[in-house]
Amino acid sequence: MSVPQRSPKATSLARLASGWAVGAFGFVVVMLGGWWFTVAVGVIVHLGLLEFFRMAQFKGIRPATKTTLVAVQLLLFTTQAIPSDVAAAVLPASGAVICGWLLLQPQTGTIADIAASIFGLFYLGFLPSHWIKLRALGDSGLALTLLACFLIVATDIGSYVIGRRLGRRPLSPISPGKTVEGALGGVACAMAVGVIGGLWIGWQWGWLIGALLGAVVALFALVGDLTESMMKRDAGLKDSGDAIPGHGGILDRIDSYLFVPAVVYSLVTLVLPLLQR
Repeated sequence: MSVPQRSPKATSLARLASGWAVGAFGFVVVMLGGWWFTVAVGVIVHLGLLEFFRMAQFKGIRPATKTTLVAVQLLLFTTQAIPSDVAAAVLPASGAVICGWLLLQPQTGTIADIAASIFGLFYLGFLPSHWIKLRALGDSGLALTLLACFLIVATDIGSYVIGRRLGRRPLSPISPGKTVEGALGGVACAMAVGVIGGLWIGWQWGWLIGALLGAVVALFALVGDLTESMMKRDAGLKDSGDAIPGHGGILDRIDSYLFVPAVVYSLVTLVLPLLQR
């Protein structure tokens, strides 16, 4: 008995509808901020971490799944509830607990088990916690969080449109569909949105700082995308999961959003004050 195939049109409509739904949900929780935003990040990260561990298990790796899941949620919630210096202590403490748990198992953990667990804590705990830090940056937190999200969206749109129309040279064997032209289109589109964002926020030399921020975000969004593609390729999977119709798994949808917040937070708290003296 043959399995009925979905038409390309139905797939495209499902992708479009789910994309708009995810975007609307993201916009609402960013606007709400506070614990609403933290809980939303926690749920998304939890689902993404399950997909990450699934990929690791396809390679025969046995990460400390439950311990890491708890440690990640603890890291996110302390970031929201407690001063940053206390929340930062959760990361090394959690790493030590994860290693200890693997050492106490009947079958002692391997280097790969420890590496996958610690990377999961970093990749889907430490990095996403910077969305919470960014959103909590006083009066500018909302604007900065929205700008970072818009820059990622601009990167995706620019990469897709320019890549489809002008793409000729492959960017990386990790993701054959990506091209150099598409990547440059994503950077250019993010820089244009960054100019508008810099002027909107009111930075000194806002157009220049916004353009530079757009370029940096586009590059790190691309790194996030390619990192997840590399892991899927290594695990022999097409998608990280099937949670979002037309988009694959949670990680497939948020890969570009993982490295960006830490970079944006560092730039606006450490570098920007030096430039605006």
